[in-house]
Amino acid sequence: MIALAAAGFAVSGLCALYRVLRGPSLADRVIGVEVALVSLAGGIVIDATARDSHTLLPIITVIALVGLAGTFAASRFLERDADDADDRTAP
Repeated sequence: MIALAAAGFAVSGLCALYRVLRGPSLADRVIGVEVALVSLAGGIVIDATARDSHTLLPIITVIALVGLAGTFAASRFLERDADDADDRTAP
C-alpha cells in the first residue's frame, strides 16, 4: 500500500511539474507549485510512516506553511494585476 501511495504522489508531482513548466498563465503555475508541494509533503509522510519516525513531521509543517504563504502572495499579486487591467480599460 505504501508503494501505491508513493507512486500516486510521484505521478501527481510530475503532473504538477508539467503544469509549472507549460502552464499558460501565472495562476496555472501557482496551482502547479501548490500541487507539487502537497505531493512532496505526502511523500514525506509516506517515508515517515514507512520508517515509523516522527522526526520529519516538522518539515511537513514548514512545507505546508511555505505553500500557503506563497499561494496567498501570488493571489494578491494576481488580484492587484487584474485591478490594474480593469483601471486601464475603464473609459
